[in-house]
Amino acid sequence: MRVSTRQVQKQNTRKKIMETAYSVISNKGFSVPSSVIAEEAGISHGSIFAHFPTMNDLLNNLLSDFGDKMGARLHMLAKKSDSVDNLLKEHLKVLEEYEAFYSRLISEKNRLPDEAKTTFAVIQSTLALHFSNVIEREISKGTVRKLPTHMLFNTWLGLVHYYLMNKDFFSDGNESVIKNYGPELLSFYLKMIKNERGVYE
Repeated sequence: MRVSTRQVQKQNTRKKIMETAYSVISNKGFSVPSSVIAEEAGISHGSIFAHFPTMNDLLNNLLSDFGDKMGARLHMLAKKSDSVDNLLKEHLKVLEEYEAFYSRLISEKNRLPDEAKTTFAVIQSTLALHFSNVIEREISKGTVRKLPTHMLFNTWLGLVHYYLMNKDFFSDGNESVIKNYGPELLSFYLKMIKNERGVYE
């Protein structure tokens, strides 16, 4: 089926709005007016509403897009029975790519509209499901200590979130916390959860 020039333009404008919104929200937070996003994107304010009828629609689409990207990458690893090491490495890679946006998300999530909060909860549930599938296989193999899966997941997430929420303690300016501390966090976490014969020195 042939796509018209107008449809291509619409798709490109929508993509530009999304990319600009990621950048602007990462820098200014989720309460930024849509007019600022339009100005940064170099489009009319009305163009945003042609694609996203309300700011809540735009926010929800951003979160869904972020969740889809993270979920797709982790799903493939979980499906092929990969190790918890590789799953968490991939999790860190996604977070590093979207670090500024995700940091805003976890620090401002209570101010999000209800639909966006629900989308965020779905993102975390999807991550928890992939994590559980992999970690339970490792527990059954004896490579990970037999501990409650939800506590293993919450400990990992809490560790990562602590560093992201306290970026000013761990990095200068625009340096990536995940890039600088991700390997150390992963190594420490794996040493905590692995049985001695499965620990990486």
